[in-house]
Amino acid sequence: MKRTAILLSSLITAATLATAAAPAVAADLGAKPVYKAPAIDAWNPWLIRVRALGVITRNAGSVDQVAGSNLSTTDSIVPELDITYFFTKNIAAELILGTTRHTVSVSAPAALNGLTVGTAWLLPPTLTLQYHFTDFGAWKPYVGAGVNYTFFYSQSAGGNTVGGATVISSSLQNSGGLALQAGFDYMFNRHWGWNVDVKKLFLSSNWSGTVVGLGAATGKVNLDPWLIGTGIVYKF
Repeated sequence: MKRTAILLSSLITAATLATAAAPAVAADLGAKPVYKAPAIDAWNPWLIRVRALGVITRNAGSVDQVAGSNLSTTDSIVPELDITYFFTKNIAAELILGTTRHTVSVSAPAALNGLTVGTAWLLPPTLTLQYHFTDFGAWKPYVGAGVNYTFFYSQSAGGNTVGGATVISSSLQNSGGLALQAGFDYMFNRHWGWNVDVKKLFLSSNWSGTVVGLGAATGKVNLDPWLIGTGIVYKF
């Protein structure tokens, strides 16, 4: 009888221990591994560039009332900002903003060479649609085409006298034209890079003014500038 009681007690103890251990074993067997999703950087469509921009104009144009006349325009270097928005990884639109000052003068005929026609500031916002090539690693070349509209402001007449002629009023009309573009970004890392950009604008403006000894005069200034820029890139 005593032996039976001891056996019964041992069986109860073993059953109790097995019952207590079962949830832990079940928990261990049923636990599923936890996987962390890899971090994915969100793509941002915005990019900005700050460049030094050389504006190289075509020295052409004429005053209608002066036979054989030729007008020339000074070149300039200015700071420029552009803002680019990517619709896809390859297709983007770029808007450039900058302002530049130019002087128009007569270079022919010889009797009027050096006569200053006038000085004007130009604001030439240009919008282009671009295609960016993405298969060259850090090099990101692109081409583009678009439109330009140039505003002329703070205009003033010549002020000097050559061959008895003095321009006492001068006005260039706002005008628009086409733009072609090619360039590249070289990215040092995800955000920062260097840019080289070349644009050709097809731009001319009608001119009107008053010349002492000649009276009212009209003409055309063919600017057709090359815009050659280089500067830093920041990709958001």
